[in-house]
Amino acid sequence: MSDDFGETAGIHHSSLITHQLIFPLVVIDPVLWPADSTATAIVAPDMPEPYRGLLAHTHHMTVTVEAHYGSRVNVRVLAAGREGEQYRRRIVLTLHGTDRIVQYGLVRINLGLLDPAIRTAVLEQKTPLGRILIEHNVLRRVEPTAFLRVEPGPTLCGHMALARPAPLYGRTGVIFCNDQPAIAVLEVLSPV
Repeated sequence: MSDDFGETAGIHHSSLITHQLIFPLVVIDPVLWPADSTATAIVAPDMPEPYRGLLAHTHHMTVTVEAHYGSRVNVRVLAAGREGEQYRRRIVLTLHGTDRIVQYGLVRINLGLLDPAIRTAVLEQKTPLGRILIEHNVLRRVEPTAFLRVEPGPTLCGHMALARPAPLYGRTGVIFCNDQPAIAVLEVLSPV
């Protein structure tokens, strides 16, 4: 990784406000972000519909994509790692009962800020994160920190089962659990 926001990390900046950079490392983390894809920060009004409606809000994406598709989603963990209380994973959400990918995600979680039952559910890697937090009635706040236009390279196309590259839209965000910034996310929607 070069500097905090270098070109080699695959992210470009336009129209960013300083407070939007609470957790920028989700995007530029070379362990999680595919180096052959690029993400450009944009403002929400620059996203076309239905992406703007699906991303520019303060709700869990699990709930949002389930409502949009009229179906529950399942999580498939592509890669995961843990160093002490810091846990990270690369996932896709698929429509229940199918292999159709509706979202790609990168997650970094401070497990030390989660109750033991929630930590166990996260580490089991069987349930989407949003559903875990909702079902455990965690006092939470979801704050988008940046909106992205993504040009997927071969790696991201493979993870998302895209036949060919096409512009994608996503967001980064922070999930506060009990008023603590416990989770950093990057969420990229499949073409709608």
